[in-house]
Amino acid sequence: MAHTLIGYARCSTDRQDLAAQRAELEQLGVKPDRIYTDHGLTGTNRARPGLAQALAAVRKGDTLVVPKLDRLARSVPDARAIADELITRGVKLALGAAVYDPTDPMGKMFFNILATFAEFEADLIRLRTREGMAIARAKGKLRGKRPTLSERQQKELRRMYDTGNYSITDLADLFSVSRPTIYRTLARQPANA
Repeated sequence: MAHTLIGYARCSTDRQDLAAQRAELEQLGVKPDRIYTDHGLTGTNRARPGLAQALAAVRKGDTLVVPKLDRLARSVPDARAIADELITRGVKLALGAAVYDPTDPMGKMFFNILATFAEFEADLIRLRTREGMAIARAKGKLRGKRPTLSERQQKELRRMYDTGNYSITDLADLFSVSRPTIYRTLARQPANA
């Protein structure tokens, strides 16, 4: 039975392009119709349809090829779990041009170091995002979603609700908003305002 190369590529945001990863996989010998992708999904999320398809496509003796380990996983336990699953199934894992050999102590150490760096990089991205949001919030540039109803509409909604003649559903229909919006508005508007 022929040994098949199955490729997997991933990018985290819709603004990123998979063309460079596809080209690299093709240079490594993966046929274009054997490349599975996830676009706009992070490596920390294991529920990725393209990854599931790639893992389903590989058979004993095949090789799963990824341009870099951080495209496959962004945490050490996840990278380890995927690699262990492949080994159990008799599938090789190639990180770029290097085939991971779990029986080689140096190869195993190198794999774990790469997985640690991928996780570290993901943690740094999360940290920078939180810091950026905190700075924007402090400058008043990150205020959250604006209320759907104007201040006047919110007061009228509260007045109508307080009469006891209107249900939440009635108010949602009258103001053309969802029931949760009605509840949030009532929570923001003190009674008898």
